[in-house]
Amino acid sequence: MTTNANTITVPENGETVFIPLNKLKKHPRNARKTPHSEASIEGKAASIAAKGMLQNLVVEPELDAEGEPTGFYLVSVGEGRRLAQLLRAKRKQIKKIEPIRCVIDTANDPAEISLDENVNRADLHPADEFEKFRELSEDRGWGAEEIAARFGKSAHVVMQRLRLGAVSPKLIQVYRDGGLTMDQLQAFAITDDHARQEQVYENLSYNKEPWIIRRDLTANNVAASDRRAVFIGPEAYTEAGGYIIRDLFTEDRGGYFEDAALLDRLVLDKLERIAAQVQEAEGWKWVSAYIDFPHAHGMRRTYQHPVELSEEQEAAYDAAQAELEELSADWNGTADEDMPPRVTERYDELEAEIERIDGLRHAYDPDEITRGGVFVVLNHDGQARIERGFIRPEDEAPEPEEEEADGETVIDGVRVNGDGEIIGEDGEYGEHGNPVSALDAEDEEAEEDGKPLSDSLIRDLTAHRTLGLRLALGEQPGMALVAVTHALAAQTFYRGNGEAHCLEIRPISASLGGHADGIEDTAAAKALADRHAGWASDMPRDVSELWGFIAGLDHASVMALFAHCVAQTVNALKLPWEQNKRHAHETAGRLATAVALDMTAHWTPTVRAYLGRVTKAQILVAVREALGDEAAERIAGKKKQEMAEAAEQLLAGTGWLPPLLRTERPAWLDDEQPEAPAMAEDMPEADSAGTLENEPFPVAAE
Repeated sequence: MTTNANTITVPENGETVFIPLNKLKKHPRNARKTPHSEASIEGKAASIAAKGMLQNLVVEPELDAEGEPTGFYLVSVGEGRRLAQLLRAKRKQIKKIEPIRCVIDTANDPAEISLDENVNRADLHPADEFEKFRELSEDRGWGAEEIAARFGKSAHVVMQRLRLGAVSPKLIQVYRDGGLTMDQLQAFAITDDHARQEQVYENLSYNKEPWIIRRDLTANNVAASDRRAVFIGPEAYTEAGGYIIRDLFTEDRGGYFEDAALLDRLVLDKLERIAAQVQEAEGWKWVSAYIDFPHAHGMRRTYQHPVELSEEQEAAYDAAQAELEELSADWNGTADEDMPPRVTERYDELEAEIERIDGLRHAYDPDEITRGGVFVVLNHDGQARIERGFIRPEDEAPEPEEEEADGETVIDGVRVNGDGEIIGEDGEYGEHGNPVSALDAEDEEAEEDGKPLSDSLIRDLTAHRTLGLRLALGEQPGMALVAVTHALAAQTFYRGNGEAHCLEIRPISASLGGHADGIEDTAAAKALADRHAGWASDMPRDVSELWGFIAGLDHASVMALFAHCVAQTVNALKLPWEQNKRHAHETAGRLATAVALDMTAHWTPTVRAYLGRVTKAQILVAVREALGDEAAERIAGKKKQEMAEAAEQLLAGTGWLPPLLRTERPAWLDDEQPEAPAMAEDMPEADSAGTLENEPFPVAAE
């Protein structure tokens, strides 16, 4: 150690000394010009706080212009540790004069030794880091938070390291040997089941994409976005002993419920509890709970019918309505948050009372409740759905036998006399019970009063009546509409009463469930079912009263009912074995144009619905059509699953549709008419061009 004239002591080369922190400076010749990141400094500060300075700094004395020492020292090696200590001093963890262990180096070039320290340093292999983090957790009992604090990492990063350290040692070794990438190893870390990890690895083909690994590892699990998981919720599932798998390396949207069987049992248990509550409250004969609606139940369904309210109920309804209108007038223009709590509460009470009384205007027949049942199922949105009014065949009320004159009875369409003998076609008998011809009966007993007409005569007369009806009905389009609506409604709403009409019209409604998985549980299907139930609840209970009901409707209501019944028969399915329905498909396209069908209201391009079921080229075509070449190029290099998921996000809200779902633009939209034509003769010609408004993809519906 030497001393200059100003009594500043200068340590010798190679000497280890403790220098106050505030006497240390960054060496201007330090090789690192890019500043240390904040995360790096935070990590070093945390490590020093937990374990002290494990490495000394390498410094040299600072000299002034005359070559005299200034009392400060320039850090050649260890600048990051100096910055970490300064951060600790700023946080009042240490003093600014904290002594820092340093080694004096005046022999080597500062730029060279700072470069040497960084160039010749070998980073720890990531696998070694993962395993050591796991050992700290297992051997010392440290959690992710404590380890994070000691190494200056975030708790999430530490949890990722711990999860990677828990991967099968066999796969860790494959990773060390270069047989797996980091992304692939992260995919295996979605589960800690070593046997399952190794099984999936052995079964992988040449394609070892991370998404395939994740897919195979979670094939038996249930995504948190699944309706069953939404219905039960993570808290109830974990309380029942279930475990939720979380992917720490991707956006897992809530993870995966590991035990699908447990989840299904919890769903059914909850649905059965709801079903029991419905049965107890409403008195149905039976209730059944299902995860999926049993569409093949084969039962007749009844609906609620209009019910007259009592005078007391009507009075209560009027009083509640009047008070609500008075409140609305008194507080008109006042924001909800500015209303007194008592007023808001009264609003809610009155609205609830009005809704309760309105609900009493429709009810099931008590006899139908005692014979019928309820399905409680899981809806597509993860909520319980209650479907009432199903009558099993064995619970149907027996049909009364149809009595005819003179003790004759019709059984299954066959006329039988009082002795149980089958009556012939003309039904005439002589005095000894032997059948005679219709002409003989007319000749011999023409004078008898009250004698029924023969079958042959009845056919003759009704044939003339049918001809007259055909002629007359063809001259009265309005009544023809009522008759067709009656025929359709009788077969649509009254099961087993298909002969309650006199038109030879048979509506056929193809089931869609076998062609599109889950379509019967979509929002569009629910809207259609609700519309059907709304009409059904207004129908008379006895089909014999249906004609009077329809004839009594105003024209707009008749048209609405007619449209609903006709809509049930639409079939635009394109099936591979139906090669002779080209004209039907063309007509479906023209119908879509005529009603201005906008499928963007009912369908969106998701991975499940479309993007995961087409080729990469078709995915890129979709993105290019919707957003242009630049967007398509951004995802062109991705693997199939990643591309599909990215495309789903990009296409959201764009209104893009595949060609099969697009609709030609109606010609009337190009005219200056304010409204669409109401009658068929005003509709556009079949070859009208263009696409729907706001529809940027002009491809005809197929």
